[in-house]
Amino acid sequence: MKFPELAEALEARIAVIADHEFRDRDPEAHLEALRKASEAIVSWHEAHRSEIDGNLDHFLTGASYQKALFYLEAGKRRPCGE
Repeated sequence: MKFPELAEALEARIAVIADHEFRDRDPEAHLEALRKASEAIVSWHEAHRSEIDGNLDHFLTGASYQKALFYLEAGKRRPCGE
């Protein structure tokens, strides 16, 4: 896979979102973890924008992070409606 660091950052953000126990136990810390995970993705995007194709740039610019992860893993966009 190309850009494994980005995939790792995307997976980390998805994991934070899915951790409802953490959110319920400490909402402020959960929000901070989500902010840091999102900032890591934005920082990576800014540093590597010239290396990525238009599809990946589009997903990252629009914060479509699950679509970006699918694109990295599958090497293609999801069909419409999925």
